[in-house]
Amino acid sequence: MEKFIQFAQQEWILFVAFFVILGLLLRTWIAPRLSGVKELSIQEAMKVLNQDDALLIDVRLEKEFKSGHILNAVHIPLGALDARAREVEKHKDSPVIVSCQSGNRSMHGARVLRKHGFSEVYNLRGGLSAWINANLPVSKSDGKKESKKRK
Repeated sequence: MEKFIQFAQQEWILFVAFFVILGLLLRTWIAPRLSGVKELSIQEAMKVLNQDDALLIDVRLEKEFKSGHILNAVHIPLGALDARAREVEKHKDSPVIVSCQSGNRSMHGARVLRKHGFSEVYNLRGGLSAWINANLPVSKSDGKKESKKRK
Protein backbone atom coordinates (compact mmCIF):
# COMPACT_ATOMS: atom_id res chain seq x y z
CA MET A 1 0.00 0.00 0.00
CA GLU A 2 2.92 2.32 0.72
CA LYS A 3 4.27 1.79 -2.79
CA PHE A 4 0.86 2.64 -4.24
CA ILE A 5 0.71 5.90 -2.27
CA GLN A 6 4.28 6.71 -3.22
CA PHE A 7 3.48 6.06 -6.89
CA ALA A 8 0.37 8.24 -6.69
CA GLN A 9 2.40 11.07 -5.20
CA GLN A 10 5.23 10.82 -7.70
CA GLU A 11 3.07 10.22 -10.77
CA TRP A 12 0.07 12.30 -9.75
CA ILE A 13 -0.66 13.42 -13.33
CA LEU A 14 -0.99 9.81 -14.49
CA PHE A 15 -3.04 9.02 -11.41
CA VAL A 16 -5.47 11.90 -12.07
CA ALA A 17 -5.65 11.07 -15.80
CA PHE A 18 -6.53 7.47 -14.97
CA PHE A 19 -9.47 8.52 -12.80
CA VAL A 20 -10.68 11.09 -15.33
CA ILE A 21 -10.69 8.45 -18.07
CA LEU A 22 -12.36 5.95 -15.75
CA GLY A 23 -15.02 8.55 -14.88
CA LEU A 24 -15.70 9.29 -18.54
CA LEU A 25 -16.03 5.60 -19.35
CA LEU A 26 -18.45 5.08 -16.48
CA ARG A 27 -20.44 8.14 -17.56
CA THR A 28 -20.94 6.77 -21.08
CA TRP A 29 -22.18 3.51 -19.61
CA ILE A 30 -24.37 4.96 -16.85
CA ALA A 31 -25.82 8.11 -18.48
CA PRO A 32 -28.08 6.31 -20.99
CA ARG A 33 -29.52 4.14 -18.24
CA LEU A 34 -30.30 7.15 -16.05
CA SER A 35 -31.83 9.16 -18.88
CA GLY A 36 -34.64 6.68 -19.52
CA VAL A 37 -33.58 6.23 -23.13
CA LYS A 38 -33.15 2.67 -24.33
CA GLU A 39 -30.91 1.85 -27.28
CA LEU A 40 -32.31 -0.37 -30.00
CA SER A 41 -30.35 -2.55 -32.37
CA ILE A 42 -31.26 -2.34 -36.05
CA GLN A 43 -33.36 -5.52 -35.75
CA GLU A 44 -35.19 -4.24 -32.66
CA ALA A 45 -35.79 -0.87 -34.34
CA MET A 46 -37.26 -2.53 -37.43
CA LYS A 47 -39.62 -4.52 -35.24
CA VAL A 48 -40.76 -1.39 -33.37
CA LEU A 49 -41.13 0.56 -36.63
CA ASN A 50 -43.17 -2.17 -38.31
CA GLN A 51 -45.25 -3.56 -35.46
CA ASP A 52 -45.75 -0.52 -33.24
CA ASP A 53 -45.90 2.13 -35.99
CA ALA A 54 -43.15 4.14 -34.31
CA LEU A 55 -42.13 7.61 -35.38
CA LEU A 56 -38.54 7.90 -36.60
CA ILE A 57 -36.82 11.26 -36.14
CA ASP A 58 -33.52 11.98 -37.89
CA VAL A 59 -31.55 14.68 -36.02
CA ARG A 60 -28.70 15.10 -38.51
CA LEU A 61 -27.99 18.30 -40.40
CA GLU A 62 -30.06 19.00 -43.51
CA LYS A 63 -27.12 18.28 -45.82
CA GLU A 64 -26.62 14.88 -44.18
CA PHE A 65 -30.33 14.11 -44.31
CA LYS A 66 -30.56 14.92 -48.03
CA SER A 67 -27.60 12.66 -48.77
CA GLY A 68 -29.60 9.68 -47.51
CA HIS A 69 -31.94 8.76 -44.66
CA ILE A 70 -34.18 5.98 -43.44
CA LEU A 71 -37.49 5.87 -45.29
CA ASN A 72 -40.30 7.83 -43.58
CA ALA A 73 -37.90 9.56 -41.20
CA VAL A 74 -39.00 12.98 -40.00
CA HIS A 75 -36.13 15.45 -40.20
CA ILE A 76 -35.64 17.73 -37.21
CA PRO A 77 -31.99 18.79 -36.74
CA LEU A 78 -30.66 18.31 -33.23
CA GLY A 79 -30.09 22.04 -32.77
CA ALA A 80 -33.77 22.72 -33.50
CA LEU A 81 -35.27 19.73 -31.68
CA ASP A 82 -35.91 21.52 -28.39
CA ALA A 83 -37.85 24.28 -30.13
CA ARG A 84 -39.62 22.00 -32.62
CA ALA A 85 -40.58 19.11 -30.33
CA ARG A 86 -44.17 20.34 -30.37
CA GLU A 87 -44.35 19.41 -34.10
CA VAL A 88 -44.37 15.74 -33.15
CA GLU A 89 -46.18 16.14 -29.84
CA LYS A 90 -49.05 13.87 -30.91
CA HIS A 91 -46.56 10.99 -30.66
CA LYS A 92 -45.80 11.61 -26.98
CA ASP A 93 -47.37 8.32 -25.94
CA SER A 94 -46.17 6.33 -28.96
CA PRO A 95 -42.75 4.81 -29.61
CA VAL A 96 -40.27 7.34 -31.02
CA ILE A 97 -36.91 6.28 -32.42
CA VAL A 98 -34.22 8.93 -32.81
CA SER A 99 -31.46 8.47 -35.37
CA CYS A 100 -28.31 10.25 -36.51
CA GLN A 101 -25.20 9.09 -38.35
CA SER A 102 -23.60 7.03 -35.58
CA GLY A 103 -25.93 7.08 -32.56
CA ASN A 104 -24.26 9.82 -30.53
CA ARG A 105 -26.28 12.91 -31.48
CA SER A 106 -29.46 10.89 -31.46
CA MET A 107 -28.90 9.92 -27.81
CA HIS A 108 -28.82 13.62 -26.98
CA GLY A 109 -31.94 14.13 -29.11
CA ALA A 110 -33.72 11.30 -27.33
CA ARG A 111 -32.96 12.96 -23.98
CA VAL A 112 -34.44 16.22 -25.30
CA LEU A 113 -37.65 14.40 -26.21
CA ARG A 114 -37.79 12.73 -22.78
CA LYS A 115 -37.46 16.20 -21.25
CA HIS A 116 -40.51 17.24 -23.31
CA GLY A 117 -42.57 14.40 -21.86
CA PHE A 118 -42.25 11.74 -24.56
CA SER A 119 -42.79 8.46 -22.76
CA GLU A 120 -41.28 5.82 -25.05
CA VAL A 121 -38.09 7.16 -26.66
CA TYR A 122 -35.38 5.00 -28.20
CA ASN A 123 -31.94 5.70 -29.64
CA LEU A 124 -30.98 3.82 -32.82
CA ARG A 125 -27.68 2.16 -31.87
CA GLY A 126 -25.11 2.83 -34.57
CA GLY A 127 -27.42 5.23 -36.41
CA LEU A 128 -27.63 5.38 -40.17
CA SER A 129 -24.18 3.82 -40.48
CA ALA A 130 -25.43 0.63 -38.82
CA TRP A 131 -28.59 0.75 -40.94
CA ILE A 132 -26.51 0.92 -44.14
CA ASN A 133 -24.13 -1.80 -42.90
CA ALA A 134 -27.18 -4.04 -42.44
CA ASN A 135 -27.94 -3.49 -46.16
CA LEU A 136 -31.25 -1.79 -45.42
CA PRO A 137 -32.78 0.72 -47.83
CA VAL A 138 -32.00 4.43 -47.68
CA SER A 139 -34.08 7.19 -49.25
CA LYS A 140 -32.62 10.28 -50.87
CA SER A 141 -35.87 12.22 -51.18
CA ASP A 142 -36.23 15.55 -49.41
CA GLY A 143 -38.36 13.93 -46.70
CA LYS A 144 -41.39 16.19 -47.25
CA LYS A 145 -43.63 13.36 -48.41
CA GLU A 146 -42.63 11.23 -45.43
CA SER A 147 -43.21 14.10 -43.02
CA LYS A 148 -46.69 14.74 -44.39
CA LYS A 149 -47.56 11.07 -43.94
CA ARG A 150 -46.72 11.28 -40.26
CA LYS A 151 -48.62 14.49 -39.48
